[in-house]
Amino acid sequence: MSTIILGIESSCDDTSAAVIKDGVLLSNVVASQAVHESYGGVVPELASRAHQQNIVPVVNEALKRANITKEELSAVAFTRGPGLMGSLLVGVSFAKGFARSLNIPMVDVNHLNGHVLAHFIKEKDEATEHPNFPFLCLLVSGGNSQIILVKAYNDMTVLGQTIDDAAGEAIDKCSKVMGLGYPGGPIIDRLARQGNPKAFAFNKPQIPGYDYSFSGLKTSFLYSLRDYLKEDPDFIEHHKNDLAASLEATVVDILMSKLRKVAKDYKIKEVAIAGGVSANNGLRNSFREHAEKYGWKIYIPKFSYTTDNAAMIAITGYYKYLDKDFCPMDLPAFSRVTM
Repeated sequence: MSTIILGIESSCDDTSAAVIKDGVLLSNVVASQAVHESYGGVVPELASRAHQQNIVPVVNEALKRANITKEELSAVAFTRGPGLMGSLLVGVSFAKGFARSLNIPMVDVNHLNGHVLAHFIKEKDEATEHPNFPFLCLLVSGGNSQIILVKAYNDMTVLGQTIDDAAGEAIDKCSKVMGLGYPGGPIIDRLARQGNPKAFAFNKPQIPGYDYSFSGLKTSFLYSLRDYLKEDPDFIEHHKNDLAASLEATVVDILMSKLRKVAKDYKIKEVAIAGGVSANNGLRNSFREHAEKYGWKIYIPKFSYTTDNAAMIAITGYYKYLDKDFCPMDLPAFSRVTM
């Protein structure tokens, strides 16, 4: 008998539902929220309201595309956290009601674990190569920057993480100050391809161990920009490509320097990246260069699996379902990071 999992993701501003059958992805539907663009960031109240409007049609469309009826589902997997509490509650509440109405088990998923296990999503008629255990995963997004040792689907240890801003958060804030718009990551990435990464130098943190820090880089960027604007009010317009390239190169260097150290210390050559920032062109190129130089076997996710999506929730739920790792109906959502 087949195992069919419905995955639901609603941790931030994307409402997503996916269906996986015996580990193979049948559908992955995402409804994005353009309402936040004019505010320069995600507005939690608006996000939760949009989730309420989107959740039913998104789930319905995911089932339709998968050619699966709700009665065929084995379980419902949902993002329990971390994320925006109001957004999470929409997905959690829907999952509870949906599972109870069908009398099927629920599987709670840590959003960050989902990003890591996105590398194990299989697609129909397409060969998929996934990391071998143990492997290292550099998880980088707007809210998290972590280096994770992955020994098994259910055995992950955070070796290093940001002590303040995440990499994506720093890029978004610098983009906002430059007046480039939101979200800043894709804009900086596009401009950086036409700029000189060595045009400007910004301070890099000196944090011991494997932890990250990006608040100092953000401050260095802002103060440098202020000084340049005093001399030339149109400085940003004249140098935005070089600014973007230099900012991106600095962030990538900070990320990769710690990852190199961990890979060397733990003697691991299976290395993956995940999260929204893993879509960045500069980071992907650096990853490939490191693979050639250090003999790493690297795993880079498809662009559709870098941002928040329910496919990664469904595949994580699939493995937890096989272990009969179900959750009770009264399990609450959580907003803070836990692994």
